[in-house]
Amino acid sequence: MSKVTLKQVSELITKGTTPSSVGCEFIDNGINFIKSESISDSKHLNGLIYEHIDKITDEKLKRSRLKEGDLLFSIAGAYLGKIGIVQNTDVPANTNQAVGIVRLNKELVDVDYVYYYFSQQHINAYINKLSCQSSQPNLNLELLGKLEFECIDITTQQKISSILSALDSKIELNNRINVELESMAKTLYDYWFVQFDFPDKNGKPYKTNGGKMVFDYELKRNIPVGWDVKNLSKITSVSNESVNPMDSADKEFKHYSIPEFDKSGTYIIEKGSEIRSNKFTIKDTDVLVSKLNPWFNRVIYSTDDDNLISSTEFVVWRTKNTAMKNYMYMIARDATFISYCTQSATGTSNSHKRVNPIVMMKYQIVYNEIIAELFGKTLGSTIKMYAKNQIENNILAKIRDWLLPMLMNGQVKVN
Repeated sequence: MSKVTLKQVSELITKGTTPSSVGCEFIDNGINFIKSESISDSKHLNGLIYEHIDKITDEKLKRSRLKEGDLLFSIAGAYLGKIGIVQNTDVPANTNQAVGIVRLNKELVDVDYVYYYFSQQHINAYINKLSCQSSQPNLNLELLGKLEFECIDITTQQKISSILSALDSKIELNNRINVELESMAKTLYDYWFVQFDFPDKNGKPYKTNGGKMVFDYELKRNIPVGWDVKNLSKITSVSNESVNPMDSADKEFKHYSIPEFDKSGTYIIEKGSEIRSNKFTIKDTDVLVSKLNPWFNRVIYSTDDDNLISSTEFVVWRTKNTAMKNYMYMIARDATFISYCTQSATGTSNSHKRVNPIVMMKYQIVYNEIIAELFGKTLGSTIKMYAKNQIENNILAKIRDWLLPMLMNGQVKVN
């Protein structure tokens, strides 16, 4: 193996330009404007799948015009050290000054291989250490160009990157599936419980087809005849069943914690000896709703695995069956419920506010048990698939992260 610098194998190393510095304004129709926050923990630029993407005119910022295959480094601010690759679906696009553009010579190096090399944790830590030369951490172009990596023969590079890319592709596929699953579930929930176009006795949309409505003075709105206004506490129970994992020190628990949810969206497997406080026990009909900073809407659809436990930062909604579990999950994800919990949260610190579980369960909804269960049955295994995809992604990411350094240092050989 021999080390080379990025500058030695690149056709271009430059950075973007801030639109305002050249009199550029965002417009409704134009080319994508990629900011540093578009670069996350995926080689795909996740910012480009968000609903709102800033656009700029095609004539501006020619110097930072991106091409498919460009390697992007976030070189300033909170996202420093993050790396992404421009895909063909991203262009035409430009980027800002917080992003360094490295246009690799593809006859010498494989772009994916270089991406994975610099994605290693110890390499990322080194980049961040290099940047700490001022009050505002940044990595200038000279330092960026001097970054070294192991330049093995390009065929081996491609074999290594293909293994890692296969794992990432499956993760990306699961993510795309989950986006569609959640969109479908939200649309169905909106039709049935916001617009009240649930199926009537003839299978037709209730309100659209003249279903009778009555004014409710408590909610100050029209609701379907025969429906009730109920607090959540009247629809589902809250479980406080707990366990001390330290009592079973060698037992492996599947632990839903706030940090792990924020990282992977699912549980982490830990031995009882590693868990220092009492936790709630979780069943397969539970929905977990975080009381901490409720605006982040941390909601977990529990799996049917054994030995599930959760942080006491969650409120455990214990439903009576899967159909009601599906229904309650969608309530917890509804914007009105999130707003209610956010406004009800209290605390001395803006970063650590909590909604009292008793207050949470006073949230009122327009309710009909028959329609609620029918909705849950109609949704079927949609949300369960969503949760299973998150667990699979977590496993795949761990395999990738385990393989990555060993492939890079030659501990694991590729044929």
